[in-house]
Amino acid sequence: MDKQNAQMNAPHAGTNMPAGYPPQYPPAAFQQGPSGHPGYLGPQAAYPGTQAGYAGPQPGYSVPPPGYSGGGPVGFPVQHQPVYNQPGGPAVVPWMPAPPPPSNCPPGLEYLSQIDQILIHQQIELLEVLTSFETNNKYEIKNSLGQRIYFAAEDTDCCTRNCLGTSRPFTLRILDNMGQEVITLERPLRCASCCCPCCLQEIEIHAPPGVPVGYVIQNWHPCLPKFTVQNERREDVLKIVGPCLVCSCCADIDFEIKSLDEENVVGRISKQWTGLVREAFTDADNFGIQFPLDLDVKMKAVMLGACFLIGNILKDGM
Repeated sequence: MDKQNAQMNAPHAGTNMPAGYPPQYPPAAFQQGPSGHPGYLGPQAAYPGTQAGYAGPQPGYSVPPPGYSGGGPVGFPVQHQPVYNQPGGPAVVPWMPAPPPPSNCPPGLEYLSQIDQILIHQQIELLEVLTSFETNNKYEIKNSLGQRIYFAAEDTDCCTRNCLGTSRPFTLRILDNMGQEVITLERPLRCASCCCPCCLQEIEIHAPPGVPVGYVIQNWHPCLPKFTVQNERREDVLKIVGPCLVCSCCADIDFEIKSLDEENVVGRISKQWTGLVREAFTDADNFGIQFPLDLDVKMKAVMLGACFLIGNILKDGM
């Protein structure tokens, strides 16, 4: 009995446990570690190691380079769909699930095939509010459910933005949820006054970039803001007619999308009233676009271009 008590009270070999503490592992399981410290638990005999059947990287799989942070330029909020809010976390705008692309649809425009309404929300730039320093505009483009379809960002140099203001030419790049540029809007430098009918405003729409799908041309009129929507062959397709008196005080401004004979209204582009404070202290605008569900996706993309062109003309004072 005394011999058994002595064995129980003796320190366990290879451990730092005090005498009398029951051993949890057999002494053989403790080995000297790489740096000579006792108590290092060596590999267990039952550890399976690499699982059999793991195929490893597939042939042709490209490994992202160091520092890769996802598709799209730096600063673009690229998120993979679907995205849902996490409990206790910040609210995240979900992306619209990608529908199956219809035939002859340019890549990235399949999102437009199943919607008849688009909401465009311009982001407020704090630097611009505090200093009046003109920055590149950024926009969220959503469907009627509030799901993000695209993210748009202006690509214009600092000198052009601050010297020419809202009359400036610009390039607007529209990206999908993977950060891929699917639509490009090009607005050249044109006359800002309707008194000069020879050099009125226009915008060119590309989808994908480098492939024109349509144009929006301002038409001269002594009273009404009018535009002609053209396809990629510069054939007239639709007309857009605005109100005689453009005033956004406490009300929306509606531009009607009409047939070529201007007899039938098929849609609407609306500059939405955002409240007195936002209207007074920022130039961030919200727009809504309505069009027929069965309208060609290329023409829906052209309507996006028309909305951005009208938005900039409204800032110029029409």
